[in-house]
Amino acid sequence: MKVSVQSTSGRPLGDYQLPASATLSSLQPLFHAAHPLYYPDRQRFYPSPAAPSATRPPALNPDSPLSDADVLLFKDLGPQILWKTVFLLEYLGPLLLYPLFYNQPRWIYGDAIHAAVTPWAREVQFSALMAWTFHYAKRELETLFVHRFSHATMPLSNLFKNSIYYWGFAAYVAYFVNHPLYTPPKEDLVYTGMCLFYFMEVGNLSAHWTLRMLRPPGTKVRRIPRGGLFELVSCPNYTYEILSWLGFNMMTKTIAGLLFMCAGAFQMLVWAGSKHRRYKKEFDGKDGRALYPPSRKILIPFLY
Repeated sequence: MKVSVQSTSGRPLGDYQLPASATLSSLQPLFHAAHPLYYPDRQRFYPSPAAPSATRPPALNPDSPLSDADVLLFKDLGPQILWKTVFLLEYLGPLLLYPLFYNQPRWIYGDAIHAAVTPWAREVQFSALMAWTFHYAKRELETLFVHRFSHATMPLSNLFKNSIYYWGFAAYVAYFVNHPLYTPPKEDLVYTGMCLFYFMEVGNLSAHWTLRMLRPPGTKVRRIPRGGLFELVSCPNYTYEILSWLGFNMMTKTIAGLLFMCAGAFQMLVWAGSKHRRYKKEFDGKDGRALYPPSRKILIPFLY
């Protein structure tokens, strides 16, 4: 069969001969051979809409079947980078920057280091350093050994956006928590926050492990996650993470830390809502598919 490809503006990009019953994955290497700049991870194809003014249909995936005389629209996703590489680099910044503020105050604060730092303030600063380092070291290890990525790559530009967020907030929070004039909360609040932080970090890891075990290696199997907090919300990994940062802020009590927690919570709320909708759409109970639990909330048990 013959499949034609056009740019989204209608410019012809070639005709391709494919075997019968071919899928998009058969076209991608042929398109790459004809247009070397556009390797498969950089390609996105859409069915041509029925009318020029019609809304563009959803993007095809590599398993989408093709038919003779199909006309596909091509979109360049731009230079790509491995998801794993992005995660490792964006988390590396917080791991390196935060300890710098704790260990080298003379570089950061200058003459302010001569301020009298109380033993309790120094103890809280050290506890915050350990919590921060634990969190991002865990993220690096999860990236290497736990997470399985449904897509191999993402746009290279995401590396810069994500790194600005993580590296920038690391410096912002570290500056105020480790300042020589820092005033820590009372002991009961610090210890309560510390317990909450580590308990939620373990919960976050357990949720990530549950998600890993849903999909056997090398497959695209999709299942409904079960067990623990998954019985109440779609994205308990985000719930645990928000609560862990709440614990960190109880320990440290700074405006910078609160803003970091709120920014992260807002983004996770957006991601959780999107994932919840995908679950409900995919597991709709039709044609033998499982039905997604209708009582399961998005992020906050029993509420949202």
